Amino acid sequence: MHLSLLSSTVLVAIPLATAQLNLWAKASRKTYFGTATDNPELTDAPYVKQLGNTQDFGQLTPGNSMKWFATEPSRGNFTFAGGDQIVALAKKNRQLVRGHNCVWHSQLADWVTAGNFDNATLTSIVQTHCHTLVKHYRGDIWDVVNEPFNDDGTFRESVFYNTIGPSYIPIALRTARSADPRAKLYINDYNIEGLSAKSTAMLNLVQQLKADRVPIDGIGVQGHLIVGELPTTIQENLQAFTDLGVEVAITELDIRMPLPPTPQLLAQQQKDYETVVAACKAVKKCIGVTIWDWTDKYSWVPGVFTGEGAACPWDENFVKKPAYYGIVDAWKN
Repeated sequence: MHLSLLSSTVLVAIPLATAQLNLWAKASRKTYFGTATDNPELTDAPYVKQLGNTQDFGQLTPGNSMKWFATEPSRGNFTFAGGDQIVALAKKNRQLVRGHNCVWHSQLADWVTAGNFDNATLTSIVQTHCHTLVKHYRGDIWDVVNEPFNDDGTFRESVFYNTIGPSYIPIALRTARSADPRAKLYINDYNIEGLSAKSTAMLNLVQQLKADRVPIDGIGVQGHLIVGELPTTIQENLQAFTDLGVEVAITELDIRMPLPPTPQLLAQQQKDYETVVAACKAVKKCIGVTIWDWTDKYSWVPGVFTGEGAACPWDENFVKKPAYYGIVDAWKN
C-alpha cells in the first residue's frame, strides 16, 4: 500500500507541462525509458544534448557499434572504440546501457560466414566472441541472441544454426553468464509483439531453456510497427512471457507511416504509441521501453522501407510530435 501511495504521489508531482518520458516511466515503477543511438550521430551537438536528457532517456542502446562486424572484424581481433564511446556517454549521464548484440545472423564479419567452420570450431568462436564482448561491457542488460526465429516459428537458418543447430542459443547464454554474472540476459526478436506462431515459438524456447537450467532473464520485444496496424494482443502476449518467470522489455520501438505525414497519420501514430506503452505499463514485469532512436532525422526506416518513415516521437528538426504525448498519456493514465 505504501508503494502504491508513493507512486501516486510521484505521478501527481510531475506537471504535465514539463512531463518527460523517463520520469513518467519511473513514476509508473518501470526501470527506464530509453533510446537507441549510433556513433555517426554523436557529432551533432543538439542531438547529443537531448540524448543526455535523463528526464527523457534513462537508458541507451548502441545501434551498431557492438555488433560482430564492429567488434571482431577479424578472428581474435577485438575493437571496442565505437561501443566504448556510447558507454562512456551513458556512464557520464548515469544512463543504463543495453548491450546489442552477441549472436545475430546479420551484420556479421565476413570471416564468420565464409570460414566454413565445423561445429566444434564455430562453437569455440561463439564462446570467445560472447565472453570477450560481455566481459568488456560488464553492466546492465544484454541482447545475447538476436532474432533466432522466422515468422512461422521455425528457427532461422544462419551460419550458427546451420553449423551448430539450436544449441548455439544456450551456448551463447551460458557464455554470457560466465562473463558477467550480474547482467540481465535477453533473447530479442521482432514480430513477437502480439500472439502468433513466432511468439509461441519464443514461449516454447523460454520454457525449454528454463527446463534445461540455461540462464535467461528476459525477452526483448522489438516493436518495429506500422501506423494503424498494431496487433490487438500486445498486453496479453507480454503477460504470457512474464508468466514463464522472465521479464520483458520493448526494445526497439518505432511506428512508421507512409510519407509524407498527414495530421490523420500523426494522430493515429499518437494512439499507437500510447497503446504499446500502456501495454508495458500494465504488465508488472515489463521493465521499460526503448525507442529505436528518438528523432526522424536519424531513423533507419526510410533507408529500408521505401516511401515510409516519420517513425519516431520527434521529427527531423527535433520537435516533439503527437506521438511524444501519446507516450506521456500511456504512463500517466
